[in-house]
Amino acid sequence: MQARRRAIALLAPAALLASGLIAARSAVAHGFRAGALVIDHPYAPPTPGGARTGAVYFRTLKNTGREADRLLSATTTVAESMELHSSTIVDNVMRMRPLAAIDLPPGADLKVRHGGEIHLMLIGLKAPLKNGDRFTVRLKFERAGEHDVVVQVQQPRTDGKPPSGHSH
Repeated sequence: MQARRRAIALLAPAALLASGLIAARSAVAHGFRAGALVIDHPYAPPTPGGARTGAVYFRTLKNTGREADRLLSATTTVAESMELHSSTIVDNVMRMRPLAAIDLPPGADLKVRHGGEIHLMLIGLKAPLKNGDRFTVRLKFERAGEHDVVVQVQQPRTDGKPPSGHSH
């Protein structure tokens, strides 16, 4: 009995450490699959109080399959509506326009990041997005169908890596 207690006492810290490592690994991994599509790290920047719009981004949106697909639409309960958007700078002015779809040809590896050309626009936010919050977005693809992803609200970084202290 004494040997058993000693073994438990020795193994308990190792088990806690191992579970911490597993938790730390899963904290970094924040991705979803929809058939051949990989939706890597959905995130939204925090919004100031009173803001009526926000945006959702992905570290990458990949098509690992042999057939083209398209993101057709997105919905969420945190905003009245969502639109797929393209943004460009013309004469030092940011211009956004809705897109009918986002094409995902075979092998596509789109960077849908803060400061990039493509994003999902949240229109009519029901409450500000606060750092650390999470919410669900339903994505509708032409081939892969509808899939829910969890969006993490976080301050984006320009190098594509999650901010330090980032966790899920």
